[in-house]
Amino acid sequence: MIQSKFPIQQQIPILELGPDFYDEVIPAKFPNGIYRYKNMSALQKLGFAQMSDKDLQKHFWEFSPLETNLNKPLALRYHGHQFTTYNPELGDGRGFLFSQHLVEGKLYALGTKGSGTTPYSRRGDGRLTLKGAVREALATEMLESLGVNTSRTFTVFETGEQLDRNDEPSPTRSAVLVRMNHSHIRFGTFQRLAYLKQDENIKKLISYCIKYYFPEIKNVNDPQLQAEIFFQLVTTRSADLVASVMMAGFVHGVLNTDNMNITGELFDYGPYRFMPEYNPNFIAAYFDHQGLYSFGRQPFTFAWNLEQLGKSLMMAFPEMGIKTPLENFGEDFNSAIQKYFLLRLNIQFCDADAKVSELLSLFFELMESHKLLFEQSFFDFHSGWDDTRLQNSPQKNKYLHEDFKKLKSLFQQTQKLRDTSKWDSYLRSGQPETLIIEEIESLWASIDKENNWKPFNDKIERLRQIRGLFKF
Repeated sequence: MIQSKFPIQQQIPILELGPDFYDEVIPAKFPNGIYRYKNMSALQKLGFAQMSDKDLQKHFWEFSPLETNLNKPLALRYHGHQFTTYNPELGDGRGFLFSQHLVEGKLYALGTKGSGTTPYSRRGDGRLTLKGAVREALATEMLESLGVNTSRTFTVFETGEQLDRNDEPSPTRSAVLVRMNHSHIRFGTFQRLAYLKQDENIKKLISYCIKYYFPEIKNVNDPQLQAEIFFQLVTTRSADLVASVMMAGFVHGVLNTDNMNITGELFDYGPYRFMPEYNPNFIAAYFDHQGLYSFGRQPFTFAWNLEQLGKSLMMAFPEMGIKTPLENFGEDFNSAIQKYFLLRLNIQFCDADAKVSELLSLFFELMESHKLLFEQSFFDFHSGWDDTRLQNSPQKNKYLHEDFKKLKSLFQQTQKLRDTSKWDSYLRSGQPETLIIEEIESLWASIDKENNWKPFNDKIERLRQIRGLFKF
């Protein structure tokens, strides 16, 4: 067995909750295990940087247990609202919790996608297409570079099976993916307990979350007050997350309550999209006919999902207050939006931030009215208005329009937030890194038709090279 350089306590945290929260499962046995992707920085975080390819395969394809960690994978139990309809038949259907790692006081989890059937597979085969794994790896790499608090794709192995799918050409290649994030506790985890009227288990789960994810409130003695503060912290983190998502021009596609966790991390990427042009009504999922999870509705969806979480907590604490945190969500979101707007553009106002709201509103108004490319626009105005740099943009002629005079005036009242000379060559290129659907399809075509992974690997490397440009 391989042991992380960061020792794990003998009692694995998730086991403290007991069998009401999970089911032991057996990983699928795959005919092949071809290494396709690994995230070295994530491996380093958990102390596995020196792990050989053979051992990577052993633990993240075969799923042999890691030393002093879970002896058997656990399929976690949860319910959730899917497109606002409650579904009590959910749970980990093609994935499981493989291990937990306490590193420098923070808890990390390794979970899977495509690792076989579980009691919650519901007629599914428990598998993941290779294209789905490629798409998730690309999404997490791009979002991390844009400053979004996201799960991180840890490893991908192609598994040698051929899968049939209704929504893509079949048979298609298969894969198993491991993802790293902090929390495996979803809003739907609490919803399930409320649905089953398990008040004591709700209290147990709140205590678990506080112990491992919100230790700053562990010394609050009143259990109801603890629950209220816990809900407030989850609400604040969620507002921050959706603000960063909006500033990345990203549409998750399936923001169900089972796809939101209590630590404010985005995860589980299915039919996502990055917007080409700014469009509040842009949708990611072809089956989202009513635009329920469109780009512009994402803040509302987060707030609605938080309300469902709050109601679930009230099953255990009927007198707890959830109204104030929910009412404050809009203010928290607006504050976070302004923060990420300035970070993405690397600017601050010379005197005060009183004009941030004016600049933000005008910026998005012009993007919409002039049909500007989303990522290109943030790229062009990074560090403020620069006539020389704007001349390299494919949108340069649009910036000559009379409408942009006021925008220029506002930008001229700002200054750079920090030094970005490390990325000067990138910023002078005139071409930002993007991940619109046509790019993803092109990268996949090279893999699918020619088994050529070079374009994919090159894209991953370019995305990593811009990491840090949009966030401290």
